[in-house]
Amino acid sequence: MKYDVDERGYYGEFGGAYIPEMMYPNVKQLEDNYLKILTDQKFIDEFNSLLKNYVGRPSPLYFASRLSLFYKTKILLKREDLNHTGAHKINNTVGQILIAKRLGKSRIIAETGAGQHGVATATVCALMGMKCVVYMGQTDIERQSPNVLRMKMLGAEVIPVISGNKTLKDATNEAIRDWISNPADTHYIIGSVVGPHPYPDLVARLQSVISEEMLYQVKEVSDKINPDYIVACVGGGSNAIGSFYHYLNNEQVKLIAVEAAGKGTESGETAATLVKGRPGVIHGSMTMLMQTEDGQIIEPYSISAGLDYPGIGPIHSYLHKIKRVIFDNVTDDEALEAALRLTRLEGIVPALESAHALAWLGKHKFNNDDVVVVTISGRGDKDMDTYIKYMESPPNPLKGAKWTTHM
Repeated sequence: MKYDVDERGYYGEFGGAYIPEMMYPNVKQLEDNYLKILTDQKFIDEFNSLLKNYVGRPSPLYFASRLSLFYKTKILLKREDLNHTGAHKINNTVGQILIAKRLGKSRIIAETGAGQHGVATATVCALMGMKCVVYMGQTDIERQSPNVLRMKMLGAEVIPVISGNKTLKDATNEAIRDWISNPADTHYIIGSVVGPHPYPDLVARLQSVISEEMLYQVKEVSDKINPDYIVACVGGGSNAIGSFYHYLNNEQVKLIAVEAAGKGTESGETAATLVKGRPGVIHGSMTMLMQTEDGQIIEPYSISAGLDYPGIGPIHSYLHKIKRVIFDNVTDDEALEAALRLTRLEGIVPALESAHALAWLGKHKFNNDDVVVVTISGRGDKDMDTYIKYMESPPNPLKGAKWTTHM
């Protein structure tokens, strides 16, 4: 495919494996084996069986009729929130646990921000009987307590990280340190399209099931073969690349990735990497990165724990540079309002991450016959504490509607 990683692990100038020598054997073993495993028919059959019978795929592509009336276009929601564990993250962890087994590993480590990847990792470890250790920033532990309890119930050891901003970046740092110290029996399940090669490509391939299903679902629920737009939120970017993957070569489909602007891109409290960043190395790959003039990482901010990351997957940096994907951003307030709007109109409570994609709908004027797919990457159970605070004095999410809420 035109947008595939090259033989050196790069997407244009982005990607690669910038790793310490002690980490090289771990990464090299994965690089040498992942494509062979992914194309092995026994792996494919086991992976597809688990996606169908354990995860519950295919996830529906739902025509949101009342949301469509509000925005005066045709909106289809890719319901990753209906997967087992409540998000897209399970697609990747199922695939990676099967790879870990084939590599002879018995211990799994992971990092998590919003907690959904941690829950998905703990889930597949319970399924396969493997030891599970999840690193999570103390800030995220406090704002995502339901997912912390789920991980512990599943048997995972959740290790609080108190360095830096105590969020996703810092949890990833600690997971990498663990992997360096325990190379023989441990596999690191990275949760997004970040990290050294081959992780960005591996995770993208495992998440591509999202757009693979869209290829036939759009025709089933609309009068078009292809959507006009596909919209997804992006932090590291796994649900976004999964949503875009099978449409990258179809230039007629507009691909929209929405970053977290936080309190505004000029506020000093933002996670809009492609607005504020420049090329740099983070967690083993060259990508766009929020950093000071002397290369120190700028701490990101977002109300959404899953988007609170100072970088972005290298494939997204490349797609941004060549202008194949349109990158935009929305603020905390815009995301909160969009979440309440979906809840009031469709009875679906989205994750705060997904709410950023939904908020973008209000920033663009569509044609009446446009087909717009929005990926609902996760459900909002984990964000209820934040939503409850917001509900104390919310704006009217249906302001401007020309019809009643009882339509």
